[in-house]
Amino acid sequence: MKNPWATRSIQQVYDNAWIQVTHREVTTPSGTDGIYGLVHFKNLAIGIVPLDEEENTWLVGQYRYTLEKYSWEIPEGGCLIGAESPLESAKRELVEETGIRAQKWTKVLDLHTSNSVTDEAGMAFLAQELSFGAAQPEETEELQVKKLPFREALEMVFRGEITDALSMVSLMRVGYLLGGGGG
Repeated sequence: MKNPWATRSIQQVYDNAWIQVTHREVTTPSGTDGIYGLVHFKNLAIGIVPLDEEENTWLVGQYRYTLEKYSWEIPEGGCLIGAESPLESAKRELVEETGIRAQKWTKVLDLHTSNSVTDEAGMAFLAQELSFGAAQPEETEELQVKKLPFREALEMVFRGEITDALSMVSLMRVGYLLGGGGG
C-alpha cells in the first residue's frame, strides 16, 4: 500500500546511545498540515521465555524508573541493530539476567511496542534444554529472579500483575504454542 503521509521536514531534537527523537512537519493522509514526534530506538527489544522440562519459567523483577514502580518481566534486553544477531543478544541477556543457558532456541514472535509514537520493534524467543550458572547483571540493574510454574506466570498476565508489553505477549504466545498455557 502506498504511504498516504508526506514528510516535509525532520528536525532532531534529542539523541543519546539508545534513542533519537525527531520533530516532523507532515502532510496528513487527508492533505492537511500536521506535526509528528517520532521516538526512534537504536536497539531491537529482545525477550526470552525460559522453559524447563517441568514447564517452569523464570521472571525478572526490577524497579522501572520510567514507571516509578516495580515490574515483573521475562528476561529482556536490547540488541544493537546491525551489531549483533537477535539470537546472540537473547543468549547474552538470558545469561546476564538469570545465569541460564539454553541449548534449544525458538523464535516465537515479532512485535511493535507502541507504533503511534515510536518505531521500536521487539522479538521474543522460547529457550529450552536449560543449564544453570550465576547471573551477571549490568551495573544499572538490581534484579530479583523468580522461578515459577509457567501457568502461574501466564496467570500473572491475566491478573494484571505483569504489564510489560513484551512480557505479556511473549508469555501468551508461548502459552498458545503449549496448548493453552502449559500442563
